[in-house]
Amino acid sequence: MHHPRCQFLIVFIQLVSIISFCHYARRIRGEDNNNTSAIKVDVGVILDLETDVGKVMHISILQALADYHANASRGAITIVPHIRDSKKDDVEAASAAIYLLKEVQVRAIFGPQMSTQTDFVIDLGNRVKVPIISPATSPSLSVKENPFFIRGALPSASQTKAIAAIIKNYDWREVVVIYEDSPYGTGIVPHLTDALLEISTLVSYRSVISPSSNDDQILRELYKLNTMQTRVFIVHLQPFLASRFFLKSKEAGMMSSGYAWLITDVLTSLLDSIDPSVIESSMQGVLGVKPYVPRSNELHSFTKRWRKRFRQEYPDMDQVELNVFGLWAYDGITALAEAVDQVGATSTKKFKKPDTGENLTDLDALGTSEVGSLLIDSMQNTVLKTGLSGDFRIVDGELQASPFEIVNIVGKGQRTIGFWTERDGISCKLKMNGKTSAKCNNKQLGAIIWPGESTIVPRGWEIPTSGKKLRVGVPVKGGLEQFIKVERDPKTQAVTATGFCADVFKEVIQSLPYAVPYDFIPFPIPDRLNLPDYDDLVLKITSKDYDAVVGDVTILASRSEYVDFTLPFTESGVSAVVPVRDDERRDAWIFLKPLKSELWITTGAFFIFIGFVVWVLEHRVNKEFRGPKRKQVGMIFWFSFSTLVFAHRERITSNFTRFVLIVWVFVVLVLTSSYTASLTSMLTVQQLQPTITDLNDLIKNGEYVGYQEGSFVKNMLKRMNFDSSKLRNYSTLEEYNDALSKGSINGGVGAIVDELPYLRVFLNKYCRKYILVGPTYKAAGFGFAFPKGSPLVPDFSRAVLKVMEGEFMNNIIQKWFGNETDCPQKEGMAITSDSLTLDSFMGLFLIAGVSACSALLLFFLIFLYQNREILARDNSIGQKLSAIAKAFDKEKVTSTSKSENPDANESRTDTLSAASEASPEILPNLPLQSPEIRISEGLGASPEPEGFSTTEPGTPVHETITGTIE
Repeated sequence: MHHPRCQFLIVFIQLVSIISFCHYARRIRGEDNNNTSAIKVDVGVILDLETDVGKVMHISILQALADYHANASRGAITIVPHIRDSKKDDVEAASAAIYLLKEVQVRAIFGPQMSTQTDFVIDLGNRVKVPIISPATSPSLSVKENPFFIRGALPSASQTKAIAAIIKNYDWREVVVIYEDSPYGTGIVPHLTDALLEISTLVSYRSVISPSSNDDQILRELYKLNTMQTRVFIVHLQPFLASRFFLKSKEAGMMSSGYAWLITDVLTSLLDSIDPSVIESSMQGVLGVKPYVPRSNELHSFTKRWRKRFRQEYPDMDQVELNVFGLWAYDGITALAEAVDQVGATSTKKFKKPDTGENLTDLDALGTSEVGSLLIDSMQNTVLKTGLSGDFRIVDGELQASPFEIVNIVGKGQRTIGFWTERDGISCKLKMNGKTSAKCNNKQLGAIIWPGESTIVPRGWEIPTSGKKLRVGVPVKGGLEQFIKVERDPKTQAVTATGFCADVFKEVIQSLPYAVPYDFIPFPIPDRLNLPDYDDLVLKITSKDYDAVVGDVTILASRSEYVDFTLPFTESGVSAVVPVRDDERRDAWIFLKPLKSELWITTGAFFIFIGFVVWVLEHRVNKEFRGPKRKQVGMIFWFSFSTLVFAHRERITSNFTRFVLIVWVFVVLVLTSSYTASLTSMLTVQQLQPTITDLNDLIKNGEYVGYQEGSFVKNMLKRMNFDSSKLRNYSTLEEYNDALSKGSINGGVGAIVDELPYLRVFLNKYCRKYILVGPTYKAAGFGFAFPKGSPLVPDFSRAVLKVMEGEFMNNIIQKWFGNETDCPQKEGMAITSDSLTLDSFMGLFLIAGVSACSALLLFFLIFLYQNREILARDNSIGQKLSAIAKAFDKEKVTSTSKSENPDANESRTDTLSAASEASPEILPNLPLQSPEIRISEGLGASPEPEGFSTTEPGTPVHETITGTIE
C-alpha cells in the first residue's frame, strides 16, 4: 500500500503533465493567441508529418505565422492554422481536405506535399473555390487547368535545361534516365527528354524503379544497366529510395571511375535526410542541381530560430536541417497572409451553402467560398522581394524559376562547383543580384571529384561488359574489289575484309584512344553476282542487326535520317565518263576553229570599219582615194584587208591616218600571231574530244546511261529526268568498258555516271579511251555508319581526321589505286584546247576603236571649222548638209610640193628661165592661152596641212614655177 503523500505527488505530476500537453497541443494548432479581439481567419495545412520534409515545413509554417503576428501592424487579423497529417496516404489527405472545407470552412489550404495527394485536393479547391497552395513539384499538376491552384515550389520540369546544360558541357551523347514509378517520377521524363533532344543527346534507356522494390530487384536492374554502353545516369528518385539505390550501385561496381551520376533537385536539396554513412560510402563524385538560395542576414536569423524551435518540437531529430522546401513554405504562408491582409474583413465570410434538397453528399454539401476568388486573384501574381528563398515570385499561379546551383558530393557533404541561369547558362560564379559574373573556361565548372575519386571527365560510354564485339556490316562487292572485298575462311568460317575502305577503318580503330573489338559481318553472301542495295545495308543498323557499317557507303541526307555518319574519308562528287572522238586533223574546216565565231565576226567588222576611217581621212587630200564610187568602195575593202599581210602600197598623206594605222597594224599582228599558234597546235597535237559534253545531251539524244549496281546514282538519274528504260546497271570495270565501247546503238551506253572514286579507278585502267566530262554533282563522300546518337561517332570522326592528315592515306591510295601517272597510254595525250574567244581580245579592239573614233572626230571638227562660212549661211539644215557634203567631196588644192629629185627641178627651172629671156622665135610651139602663162611641175597640187604637216619625211616640197610670156 502506497503512502498518501506519494499518491498525492503522483496525481499532481499527472495533472501538470496533462496541462502541459494541452498547452503544447494548442501551440501546434496555433490557438494560443492572446489577441481575442482580432479577426480570426482559418487556414488549413495538410502535411506528411511522418516525413522529414513534412516536419521541416511544419515548423517553417508555424514560425512564419509567429513572425506575421509579431508585427504590430498585423493586429487586426489573426491567421489560425488547422494542421492535419496525411500519414503518407492519399485517402487520409482527401479526408483531411474534406474535413477542413466542410467543418472548419478554411479560407485556403497549404498542401499536400505529395503530387498524388494534391491532385484530388486541387479538384476540391476548384469546386469549393478555395485556393490550394501546394509544394508538389510534378509537372502533371497544371496551374493553367486549375484556376484555384498555386504551386508553392519549383516544378521539376524547371531544372531540365540546367541538367541538359551540364550534359552538353561534357559532350555526352547518350544518357540513361532512372526514375521512380510514381507521378513524381514520371512527370519529369517528357520534359527532360525534350531538353536533351535540343542538345542532340539521346535517352538510350529509361529505368523505372518502383518505390516498393526490394534490394534484389534494384540490383538486377543495375546489372542490366551495366551491360549497356552508356555510362551517364540521371537519377530522379526521392531520398528514401535513392539511399537504397546508391548502396546497391556501389555493390554493383557502378560507382567507380568512368561512370557519371547526376541527381535532380529534390534529392540534392534533401541530402541531409539521407544517412551520412550512405553518402560517404556510396555517393562520392555524384553531381547534383538544386535551386540557389542567396545568403542573407534574414535567412541566418531565421535559421537560428527555426533550428531552436525544431529541436523543441522534434528533439530526437538532430540531423535534420532547414532546406529549400521549408523556405518555400515560409514564403508561401507569408504570401498568403499578405493576401488575407489585402482582402481584409471580407475574409471572414462563411461558405455559401447550396439551396438544394437535404439529400446531399459530403462534396455537394461543402458549398463555395465567397472570399476564395479574392484571395486567388491576390496571390496569383505575388512578389516577395525579401523572401527567405530569394525572389519569391508567383506569376499566373506558378513559382518562377530561380538560378540553379550545381554541386559535387564529396565526403559527407556537397561542394558548389557552378551555377546555371536561363539567360547565361553555366557559370562559375554568381553575383549578388543572381546574374552570372563569369563564364567557365575550358568546359570546366570547377574542380570535380568523379566516382572512383577520379579527376578525369568520364567519356560517357564504354564497351558493354557483356563481352559482345562491335558487329560491323560490310557489303559484298562483285566487281570493284579495290574498295571492299569480303572473304570467308572455309575452315574456320572467319570473315576478313580487305580493300581501301577496310584498311581505312582498321587504321581508324588503331587511332582511337581505347580498344574497340569488332567482327566483320558480310551483307549478304548468297552468291557473288547479286550485289546488295546500300540503303538496305544501312537499314540493318536500325534493326539492330549491325552496330556499324563499313564500306564504300556514301553519306546521303536520306540515310542520315536514321543513322549517324562519321566525317567522310574520300573525295565527293558524281560525274560521267564518255568515249573520246577520233583524231580531228582530217577535218577540212579545221582552219576556222582557232577563232570562235564571235571573234571572226568582230574581226571582219573592224577591218571594214578601219578601211572606212582611212578613206574618210584621205579622201580630200589623196588622189588614190578619189575617183569613181566603185573605185572608192573597192579601196575601202582593199586597203583595210591588205594590212592583214602588210601589203598596202598606197601613199598616206594625213597624220591622222598614220595614227590609226599604227594601232590597227599592232592589233592585226597580235591576231595573226595568236591564230597561227592555235592552228599549229590543232594540226600538230593529237586531239581527244569527248563524244558528249553534257548529261542533258544524253537525254536529248535518247542515249543509254550506265551506273553501278546497288548505287544511289540510279535514283539521282531519275530525279534528273532520265527515263528508267534508258538506265543500265553494271558491276565491274570490264563491264563499264564493254558498254562504252559498244555505244547506245550496239547495246551499250553513251556514258557511265558514277561517283568520282570509282571513275578515277576506271580512268586509271582505261586512260586513253575515255574522258571525264560534264559538271560534278556534289556528294558527301564515303563514311562509316553508326546508330543514331551513337557516342562512337565523334571519336571515330576525330580519328578519321587524324588518319587523313597523316602519310598513311597517301600510302593506302598508292596501294590500292596506284598513281595516275603510271598509265602507259597517257603519253602524247592532250586535252582539246579551247578556241580563241572574243574576251581574250576585247581590250585590243577597244583600243583600236577608240583610236579610230578619236581621229575621225578631230578630223571632222577641223573640217567644220575650215568650212564655218557654210554653217553661218542663212539656209535650211538640208541645204547646209548638202553644201558640207559637196565641200567634203571636193578635192583640196594646195601648192605643189617639191619633186623627189632636186637636180631635175633645178634643170627644169633653168630651162624655163632661159626661155623667158630668149626671143619668141625660139618657142614657136608654145600654146598661148593668155597674155600670162603659168607652168607647174609635179604630179599634182599638194594639200595644205590639216593640223599636221602633209609632207612625207625626207621628201622635198615641189616648187611651183610661174612664167610670163609677153
